[in-house]
Amino acid sequence: MTNPVIISAALVGAELTRENTPYLPLTPDEIAAEALACYQAGAALVHLHGRAKDGSPTQDVNAYRDIIDAVQTRVPEIIIQVSTGGAVGMTAEERLQPLALQPEMASLTTGTVNFGEEVFYNDLPMVREFAKAMQARGIRPELEIFDSGMIPSAMRLLKEGLLSEPLHFNLVLGVPGGAAGTIKNLMFMIESLPAGSTWTTSGIGAAQLPLTTAAILLGGNLRVGLEDNIYYSRGVLSEGNAPLVARAARLANELGRPPATPAEARHILHLKTSPKI
Repeated sequence: MTNPVIISAALVGAELTRENTPYLPLTPDEIAAEALACYQAGAALVHLHGRAKDGSPTQDVNAYRDIIDAVQTRVPEIIIQVSTGGAVGMTAEERLQPLALQPEMASLTTGTVNFGEEVFYNDLPMVREFAKAMQARGIRPELEIFDSGMIPSAMRLLKEGLLSEPLHFNLVLGVPGGAAGTIKNLMFMIESLPAGSTWTTSGIGAAQLPLTTAAILLGGNLRVGLEDNIYYSRGVLSEGNAPLVARAARLANELGRPPATPAEARHILHLKTSPKI
């Protein structure tokens, strides 16, 4: 029996601009077109950040509504996961806004980490607040782990009844200030997860391709996309998100783990809701 791999596509992020890459989608229609292309290439899930009309990052609920409506019109099957990370410096109130739209999933970072020259701040009271908001709405959290100490923090939330097993983690490796994007670090984090958990890995920059391959071989899931890596190969920009998804899907097929469909991904991730079709 095959063990399909969930491919997530992180389409836009909060930090990138068109100066970094001209292929960055910014409008709802552009993001929806990227979501469709990624779905057709093998992605079952899209991780979304909001962008205002001027292209700046936003957690405004209306901006997210426009993006989600556009994505669901183009590709109603795909799993939508919103970011509650937003951009560095945003308040908790700002970051929580997209949860009002009842997405199937949302990111939940369980600790503070240096983020390049800045600090991505998530103290425990804030993390509890986010977990409670997701729990109240029946939204499945993806626990974003930038360093190994964030795993015990997630377990503390579980013990407090703010999370339910089985847990789902995204092991984000290679952010400057977080855990380095090495297979050794990936192995250590996997071994630190509670039994029965599912996991995805997100390799940042040059770590994306080796960690993608490792995730397939190790039985996990993977995330690719411009939010994490704008290059297809050294010095060559990826012409959108879909080429990165297509390469991951090709590797998965070659290694005997075909990309999961959205229905298969919902089963693997223990999602309780259905897409709005």
